[in-house]
Amino acid sequence: MHTEKYTAGRLTRRRFTLGGGVAAAGALGAFAARAGATTVAGGRFDLSVPSTQLIREKTPHNSTVLQSFAFDDVGGHVYTIQLMEGGIRLSGESAPVSGADRAADGDLCVTKLSLAGAELGSMYLKGFGHGVAMGCEPVGSTAYLWTESDANPDSGYGRAISRFKFADGTVLSSGSSSPAKHRPVAGSTSNQPAVDMLNRRLLLRYRLDGEVRYRLMSLSGVSAGDYTAVYDDIPQTGVEDGEVFQGFTVLGDYVYQLTGTAYTGEDGANPPSGHGNTYVSCVDLRTGELVQRARTQAAYSLSYREPEGMAVQLSSPRRLCMGFASGAAGDRKASVYYKAQ
Repeated sequence: MHTEKYTAGRLTRRRFTLGGGVAAAGALGAFAARAGATTVAGGRFDLSVPSTQLIREKTPHNSTVLQSFAFDDVGGHVYTIQLMEGGIRLSGESAPVSGADRAADGDLCVTKLSLAGAELGSMYLKGFGHGVAMGCEPVGSTAYLWTESDANPDSGYGRAISRFKFADGTVLSSGSSSPAKHRPVAGSTSNQPAVDMLNRRLLLRYRLDGEVRYRLMSLSGVSAGDYTAVYDDIPQTGVEDGEVFQGFTVLGDYVYQLTGTAYTGEDGANPPSGHGNTYVSCVDLRTGELVQRARTQAAYSLSYREPEGMAVQLSSPRRLCMGFASGAAGDRKASVYYKAQ
């Protein structure tokens, strides 16, 4: 997995705290207008509730590690995204391409699955990014996906975001004029989208001047090229020094974040007997405050067990979902566990 994913989220509570002192006073001033904002639908998930299995060890189209996923709550499907595996030769390529080159170029594989985890279709994205987060916007019976795009040749991560129709068996190139590339924050890198279909909003996570931040916007506005912010310039908090950022999602006024690493051996820093170092955190977008942070032992019995991606399923009750990769290299599996609201 690419190094930048490990370092992209390290703006910590230690560096940004709303608890007291001069730094807190400045932060509170910056967020004062947001504190009075009208609450929208969605409520908040309690991160201390037990987790339940939704999908366990299913195989997406490629054999690489799951990066993120999103639900089509109209069609009843789930979409996953992975870095392309090595050894594939797509149309127009002179030879099979290695996995390392696919990662460096930002080439991705999208798989459409049933809610039971059966593969229903797939497509490839060339030059899009790393797949840290994604969103699904159902329009009738059609699923439009949001991902990062315009991969930075220096990192493999996206410098823009794009919306496109899922089409089984196709290949999209980020170098073409379609799909459109949206750049809500000029000069930013590592752009990653999450979609809140309950309130029709899009949350952008991005890096600017070495810091990781969030920007919440209208989903239809972004589609039309209007990047007016609901909440803007929100520093990421809730991620501790040295933790590995693995995904995020949004519902209403809250962003949920996932950190952690794969199991080591029993004599390593993250042994299976310890049930993992995965944490979920919740930040209030109106104030920038860390609301809750909790360790999760969901899916602890998986081999390898690397946390990968978050999404909200608009079921009844709603579900905060966490993804996990498992299995041996070259034969990775995907699992999804959830916390009910």
